[in-house]
Amino acid sequence: MIQIKTPAQLQLMRQAGLVVADTLALLRAAVAPGVSTDELDALAHESITAAGATPSFLGYHGYPKTICASVNEEIVHGIPRPDKMLRAGDIISIDCGAILDGWHGDSAITVGVGEIDPELTELLRVCEESMWAVFAGARLGMRTRDLGAIVERSVGESGFGIVDHYGGHGIGTEMHQDPHVLNHGRGARGPKLVKGMALAIEPMLTVGDPETKELADGCFMQQALPEKLSPWATPDSVAGTKGFPPQQPTLEQSSILGEEAKEAAEEGLRGLLLQLSLCQSSVVDPMASEVPLSRLLSRL
Repeated sequence: MIQIKTPAQLQLMRQAGLVVADTLALLRAAVAPGVSTDELDALAHESITAAGATPSFLGYHGYPKTICASVNEEIVHGIPRPDKMLRAGDIISIDCGAILDGWHGDSAITVGVGEIDPELTELLRVCEESMWAVFAGARLGMRTRDLGAIVERSVGESGFGIVDHYGGHGIGTEMHQDPHVLNHGRGARGPKLVKGMALAIEPMLTVGDPETKELADGCFMQQALPEKLSPWATPDSVAGTKGFPPQQPTLEQSSILGEEAKEAAEEGLRGLLLQLSLCQSSVVDPMASEVPLSRLLSRL
């Protein structure tokens, strides 16, 4: 069943999303060669609990850690380990969730470790742009498959693969709720977007073959490098998508988008927040800025 939120409930969700945003900012700053994914997990746990929140992932279906840390060919659900050390040139998708006052925030970022290959930089760019395209294009009365069609059109002839089967989802008093939001497909299908929905928009792209396989520990691998944008190359949300990016670059700071695209994205964000009452929950953000989400929201 799709959960419809009141404006007051969306504000509570936003507070959970801000805890996630602060935690991801901390983790982004900590990513460096020689750092283990387990060290990042410990930082995340400390940050979330210090804010009075509870990690969403820890214990979820038996998951043993606070974050998912997926490196290079790992798409999602990478389990942090003390012996999983980051190296220069890697990309890491960090997926993080928090529960505050019974409401979930869920977001992910994809971060380069030092200087990365130009193809990976382009992967992040294309994935990010597809997310902005959804923000700019989403309207009340559309259907969820329309959002996937927007992602597919945005990725276009880039040569990157869209990971099949995985995508965004509803979010609220549970981390994963209906509806499922694919990143591809024909439009005019699926549930309608209505005021009070909160969705996680999670484009996931790959360099090459989008086929996946599941490892024994539940981590999903790929034949090529992923991008988890919650994003970009990992999962996320808006008050209306894996919400509104917690650490999304401001429109002024997004060097990827031209002026027309920026204006369209800004208008799309207004439409989501004011018409759909969508709240921040998460969004994969590989090129996130240090500007808090609260400042981005204050501009709308």
